Amino acid sequence: MNAFEPASAGRRNFLRKSALASGGLVLGFYLNGTTNAAEQVAKPSAAPGAEFRPSAFIRIGRDGIVTLISKQPEIGQGIKTSLPAVIAEELEVSWKDVRIVQGDLDPAYGRQSAGGSTSTPTNYDEFRRLGATARAMLIDAAAQTWKVPAAECFAADSAVHHRPSKRKLGYGQLVDKAATLPVPEAKTVALKDPKDFKLLGKRISGVDNHAVVTGKPLFGIDTKLPGMLYAVYEKSPVFGGKVKRVNLDAIKALPGVKDAFVIEGTDDLRGLLPGVAILADSTWAAFSARKQLQVEWDEGRFGGQSWAGFVAQAKALAKKPGTTQLRKDGDVNAALAGAAKTVEADYTYPFISHASFEPQNCTAWFRDGALELWAPTQNPAAGQDLVAATLGLPKEKITLHITRSGGGFGRRLSADYIVEAAAIAQRVGAPVKLTWSREDDLRHDHFRAGGFHFLRGGTDARGKLIAWHNHFVTFANPVTRDGKTTLQTGSGGSLSGDEFPGRWIDNCHLEQTAIECGVPMGPWRAPGSNVFAWVFHSFIDELAHAAGRDPLEFRLEILGDKAIVSGTGERGVPYDVSRMRRVLLDVADKAGWGKKKLPKGQGQGIAFHFSHRGYIAQVAEVTVGKDGSLKLDRVVVSTDIGAQIVNLSGAENQVEGSIVDGLGTLMFPEINIERGRAVQGNFNDYPLIRISDAPAKIEVHFVKTDYPVTGLGEPAFPPLAPAVCNAIFAATGKRVRQLPLSRTDLRWG
Repeated sequence: MNAFEPASAGRRNFLRKSALASGGLVLGFYLNGTTNAAEQVAKPSAAPGAEFRPSAFIRIGRDGIVTLISKQPEIGQGIKTSLPAVIAEELEVSWKDVRIVQGDLDPAYGRQSAGGSTSTPTNYDEFRRLGATARAMLIDAAAQTWKVPAAECFAADSAVHHRPSKRKLGYGQLVDKAATLPVPEAKTVALKDPKDFKLLGKRISGVDNHAVVTGKPLFGIDTKLPGMLYAVYEKSPVFGGKVKRVNLDAIKALPGVKDAFVIEGTDDLRGLLPGVAILADSTWAAFSARKQLQVEWDEGRFGGQSWAGFVAQAKALAKKPGTTQLRKDGDVNAALAGAAKTVEADYTYPFISHASFEPQNCTAWFRDGALELWAPTQNPAAGQDLVAATLGLPKEKITLHITRSGGGFGRRLSADYIVEAAAIAQRVGAPVKLTWSREDDLRHDHFRAGGFHFLRGGTDARGKLIAWHNHFVTFANPVTRDGKTTLQTGSGGSLSGDEFPGRWIDNCHLEQTAIECGVPMGPWRAPGSNVFAWVFHSFIDELAHAAGRDPLEFRLEILGDKAIVSGTGERGVPYDVSRMRRVLLDVADKAGWGKKKLPKGQGQGIAFHFSHRGYIAQVAEVTVGKDGSLKLDRVVVSTDIGAQIVNLSGAENQVEGSIVDGLGTLMFPEINIERGRAVQGNFNDYPLIRISDAPAKIEVHFVKTDYPVTGLGEPAFPPLAPAVCNAIFAATGKRVRQLPLSRTDLRWG
């Protein structure tokens, strides 16, 4: 094998060789979203050690080792541990007997994407059935071996036990017999009662933890192949710019440089941008040669754009009707005219980068008309599709190996770095490893969309919210398809007419206007929700204080008592008010909301949000010094993500990580745009949160309900910023209406 080659890189060869080496039972199914996993299990082969079919997810060897294929990309969210644990639970296999192998891109695996907190909810039930089916077959194999009724047998700890005789057979002893049995029908396979779970809901250490902390080659940037060349790719600092002239001959003469050439690229801001490729015998040689590049760029039509210009445009557009009317209920103007209290406020947030610690990279090898790729990707199918469309290759000629990612947060759902590596490799008869610099990563990101919210609200004499108006000014990129150019808003840059609190207010007007820009935008952790929650719950807090109401009581009144609020909802899911009320009341109780009078400079803030199927409420407690210094003393979180926590350690880690990430995103990052280019380039001018800034205490509470299991990588992120900003107001009387927080002077006294 190569120095870095996942065992799943040749999936069919891996399964074939490992089965022949030790003998075993291989179970597989096609996840097509329409058939139960148990019904999709392939027919077992009568030949001992043979595989069911190439899409196998489970292999049990004669040595008793159970190998599980993890199909989803691992980006630090723990899915490589949690989903196999679901199979292992139903299979009744001891976790110490489990080995997990990362699967590569293969249509037989179904959807392979790490985004939108969808991996758990879309696979949980299917994976349970797969494990249960394998368990049932092993029990049948043991019963037939002993010539006893299967009802007298049960599975536990990687073995089948016979109750009356106390006999047992390990799974490894049963694989030959099990491989000859028919697959039971799905309706005949019993799932375990969750009260009998031995693994799920417990603490499970990440399967890669030891390898990560000891520096084993797991990540895309660790990839090494024989004869590999190292590449860098210089793009226009202005988004969409093209190469006019470049000193290629001088670059080719530099030490270690093997080649340098121009790639014309496309007009797709999120695809293969035009640029200059340099290939060398080491990353250092490639990076060093890049410093000698002299490129004259045609900067195109976005060279005059700036953040200051966008701000001026937004203010002018806010005075006009929105170009898209999202919701118009009642008469907002009349309600505001008759309101006892009215509040107007403008909220602004900038473009920001994903800033994952592992910069974008991809290794590509083009040979014999086929392309092989190694990439830390969240969406491998999108990478394959983009490469196929851009380079004119059939998809069946593109093999993509999924490596572990050093962070993603939505950035690796895009595939620009993959198509760059592929385009370079197509020109070279050797493996090519493309590595982005930190400056590439920050300045050529697909950024979180910036935005402007121009808000008006009013309450009646009893302090009830009666009017809400939001004119949202967002950003859109020009997109050309089939010769026609249209504007497409950035991911998370489009407001839904059903967004809270729109459906709850009789007089509500939501409208949107888009500014055309050349800044490429893409999904960023909890798209849309990550900023909408801050805007809406900060403004709700303003209205509560203007009306002299307790912020918790005010929110509960807005939610009302109706169990379900109709409408399309987030991701097509109706908004369950009862679930949100439950977590809101729970977090208030756990945090001791309003139980004690705090001195000036200390405050509590509360917020909630429904995001990615999860219902989350948070209370933040802060101390703000007279000099404006901020300390987040405590965050209390109440979460409702359904009936089952898969991995308690992983779940707590996801919530705690969301809190820290949410605080860091609130405090520091911004990408300024000047002359059509991103200004910030490295962590010296794009600071991230440090240990000294982190919350002193985070308390995580899970409210267990009888609803389907959901993900947790994103839902806990959105409420943090408004909870903290509302706490800052309670402590200082200063309202934060602009991000990042570093732009607001918090000094008081």
